[in-house]
Amino acid sequence: METVPTRQEDRAASLLQERGMMRLSEFIKEGITATTISRMEQKGLLNQLSRGLYQLPDAPLDVHHSLAVAAKLVPNGVICYDSALAFYELTDRIPPYVWVAIGPREWRPKIERPRVEIVRFGPKVFDKGIEHHTIENVPVRIYSPAKTIIDLFRSARFQHAAYESTGGFVQATQAMKEALRLRKTTPAEIARFAVEGGVWEKVVQPRLEALTLDA
Repeated sequence: METVPTRQEDRAASLLQERGMMRLSEFIKEGITATTISRMEQKGLLNQLSRGLYQLPDAPLDVHHSLAVAAKLVPNGVICYDSALAFYELTDRIPPYVWVAIGPREWRPKIERPRVEIVRFGPKVFDKGIEHHTIENVPVRIYSPAKTIIDLFRSARFQHAAYESTGGFVQATQAMKEALRLRKTTPAEIARFAVEGGVWEKVVQPRLEALTLDA
């Protein structure tokens, strides 16, 4: 006859195969104790990816593994900025950390690993342009290419005003050029998000017109 711990271990393994990775709180909701999870970790039956987040040791890892981890650690967040660009293959840069946007009133978690950079977006732009993807069986929310480009322009405008830096504009313009070339967005989509984000006139419009005239 199987013991309760063995049944819980089998159940935990089955859930991880189905969901990819799970928080300790999710295991507890399924009737699996923290003691069982700790014992499984000691036995090498699962890996701790971050504090309270687990995955099977033989789970296949996607190239965007860190985005799935970040999505589990910041469940109400949205992948943004350079991390979203990399996901859509619109940049050759490898982000040193995962960029995640949260709403203005969301709780800001403290995460030791992986390296996650959390930014707050205002209510007018946070819920716009979210796409839903699945990475390692984990639902991951990522801003669309057009929304990501406009977020970069918004960030660039702030950098320019605060530090007189133009690097952000260069990056955002290059990402816009690449997204249009690869047909991952349209001028109309970019214009719509630019208007909603308050960066259409003087920021996006002249750059977009220059790119489309050259096309």
